[in-house]
Amino acid sequence: MTADKGYRFETEVVRIEQNDRFGSSAPPLYQSATFRAQDATHAGEFEYTRIGNPTRTILQDHVAKLIGCKYVLAVNSGMACLDVITRLLEPGDELICGQVLYSGSDRLMKQAQKKSAVDLRHEDLTDFENVKTKVTKRTKMIIIESPTNPLMQVVDVRKITEFAHSVNPECIVVCDNTMNSPLLMKPLDLGVDIHYESGTKYLNGHHDLMAGVIASNRKELIEEMHSVIESIGSGLSPFDSWLLLRGIKTLVLRMERVQQNAIQLARWLESQSFKVRYPGLKSHPQYELQRSQAAGSGALFSIETGDVKLSERIVANCKIFFVTISFGCVNSLISMPFREEATGSNPRDLIRICVGIENIQDLIDDMDQAIRKARRFSDV
Repeated sequence: MTADKGYRFETEVVRIEQNDRFGSSAPPLYQSATFRAQDATHAGEFEYTRIGNPTRTILQDHVAKLIGCKYVLAVNSGMACLDVITRLLEPGDELICGQVLYSGSDRLMKQAQKKSAVDLRHEDLTDFENVKTKVTKRTKMIIIESPTNPLMQVVDVRKITEFAHSVNPECIVVCDNTMNSPLLMKPLDLGVDIHYESGTKYLNGHHDLMAGVIASNRKELIEEMHSVIESIGSGLSPFDSWLLLRGIKTLVLRMERVQQNAIQLARWLESQSFKVRYPGLKSHPQYELQRSQAAGSGALFSIETGDVKLSERIVANCKIFFVTISFGCVNSLISMPFREEATGSNPRDLIRICVGIENIQDLIDDMDQAIRKARRFSDV
């Protein structure tokens, strides 16, 4: 896979272009809130970090190169991305999103519905025939998450985008690409208007910062979103921009290893008679769709055991897998996102697994001992 121009992605990801006057081989950190002007009538390129900062600009240019787009904005979390994007909507605008989303995204869009009078509609975006009956000339924005978190459903990004634009050319199609990263999928190449993702996850990979990136080729959308970021001060801090630049350098190596581990662990769990939701498995109903629009399947998947208590005991007995929320880290993580749900059709026994870079046999052995202990307890 190649970047927009120049060298291949694996090379471009470590080639950070910057013009430090001292010749620093690593991008310098401009930990400054303000910048001096030449005089009272001539401001420099940067004035105030809330508006712009050299380190953040280096990061934005680097990510734009990797995505192959014209513009990137860096903000202080993935949720800040979605907040800024939904501010493009006005009262009465129709917003369509998936039925099951990342819980934070779902909460934020419901707030937009309540506070900003946005007409929010949850639809099954994995069913294109259903989408065709729901998208109308009133639809102002569609937010796609693919694969979905944590049910791992794959959405046909290109087909939905083309249809939405044919029905309403002004419809803004947005894609949350956090699960894939720019290494595996580039939604803008599939026709979407805005690509965003949580830099906290795979872009950085170490869970030591929070960040988000918004990408687009549409100048008018970027200008409107930048105005919001400038006003509310959600631009990524200089230090976090510097850390993210460092983390991105190892993106390719990390993604290659976690995907290798994920497919092996997913196959092993499937052999243990669990239902495994992972688009990298041929048993996944949208396996071919994922292959058609992405260069890999990522390292996040979920399993269903058929019993909530059994799932709880498996999670409790894991030693290598940290029990925590989020994903995209170099170390393996595990959680039960639906356990607290009293109602709804989401499987409460579902275990979400984020596979890290550890030795694969250690991961399998750890999961094996956790399952054995959990099953012995069930037999008592």
